[in-house]
Amino acid sequence: MRIVQVLIPEGKREPVLAVLDDEQIDYAVWDETGRGDFEALVQFPIPPIGVEPVMARLREAGISKNAYTIVLSPETVVSSRLEALKKRYSGLRISREELIARAEDLAPATSTFVAFLVLSTIIATGGLLLDSAATIIGAMVVAPLMGPAISASVGTVIDERKLAARGVRLQVGGLLLAILVAAAIGAIMKGTLLLPPGLDIREIGQIAERTSPNFLSLFLALGSGLAGAISIMRGSGSTLVGVAIAVALVPPAATSGLGLAWGLYGVALTAAVLVLVNLLAINVSALILFWISGFRPPGEEAVGRARAAVISRTAVLAILIAFLSVVLALVTYTSFQAALVEQQVDQELWDMFEEPRYVEAGIGRGKDVRVDYTPSDFLLGEPVRVTFIVGYQAGEEIPPDIAEVAGERLKKATGKDVEVTAGFVVAQQVAT
Repeated sequence: MRIVQVLIPEGKREPVLAVLDDEQIDYAVWDETGRGDFEALVQFPIPPIGVEPVMARLREAGISKNAYTIVLSPETVVSSRLEALKKRYSGLRISREELIARAEDLAPATSTFVAFLVLSTIIATGGLLLDSAATIIGAMVVAPLMGPAISASVGTVIDERKLAARGVRLQVGGLLLAILVAAAIGAIMKGTLLLPPGLDIREIGQIAERTSPNFLSLFLALGSGLAGAISIMRGSGSTLVGVAIAVALVPPAATSGLGLAWGLYGVALTAAVLVLVNLLAINVSALILFWISGFRPPGEEAVGRARAAVISRTAVLAILIAFLSVVLALVTYTSFQAALVEQQVDQELWDMFEEPRYVEAGIGRGKDVRVDYTPSDFLLGEPVRVTFIVGYQAGEEIPPDIAEVAGERLKKATGKDVEVTAGFVVAQQVAT
């Protein structure tokens, strides 16, 4: 429920109250003595979705844009007379005016935005280097990226160009700043005692996740954008949703910066692609949901402009997402193929060492099997590099062709060239 307070201009009391009577809304009226431009203050309760249509009728009755209108969210409104009003104005979304106010509040002052973004990037970069998911999630609580994403979509839907432009600027500028901050931190830290010498950041789990983007990343971003729009429209859970949006943007931006710092431009590029895909997906999902939910600017001319802007921006974002999805599809496919080859190698070696020839000779399956085959190896047609260690009983003769036999079998099983390195460990067994 909302409580609306409206100042009534001189000479407009009767038509304004007539609108409220026609809507069967209970109200209270006080004479206004503070300024000569207004003659009364009217206050009335209304469900959130009813604020917009009732205010539209009040404007037609003489409430100008210069008149103060305050919309309050009371803790509780107790009255049996409200049930009919709730039935007439049933729905969960807020009014256009309240949506604008929330979008403006979510996009903080530029200095505040920059400060929180830099701090969240510093914490996220540390979390990536420490391979700590908890630290990264903690950093996302600080990240202020939900506001710009929502305000850009809201501004487009309600034809508020300044609001939309500011949201776009904060998002693009903020993510570029995050990449630069992470690159600076990486450049400083890699030459210190804080990190082990010769560290390969590609082997850090949290960084590896952001350098192998796939379609699941796109679904995460789409879901985050939809959740952000719903939380704003219904006034619940916006803080937690903001964490989800930040998780989709800041960690991959920080990963891209670390890739630049280490001179690993492939890491920087793939992480930057993930950032861009997530950014576009969050914006297009929020934009579509706000429009479908019925938010429109006042006036037919403004509605036409907003419709054209929504259609054109949705088309542009969808085309960009489709183009970048080719990269995601390629990464998804190559990652699947690399994992499939690893599974085939593991299974074939298991079957090989379960054969009587090796069991009778006391040769057991490898203590360690390592398959070195990445998605990039699949794309470039590189051979599969397999290393395994097997144990054998002391005194038994090692078959001299194990590596050769394994190579032939693995080549047949995988359909790819294979380089095999075999190691042997003597095993002793005593019964007591």
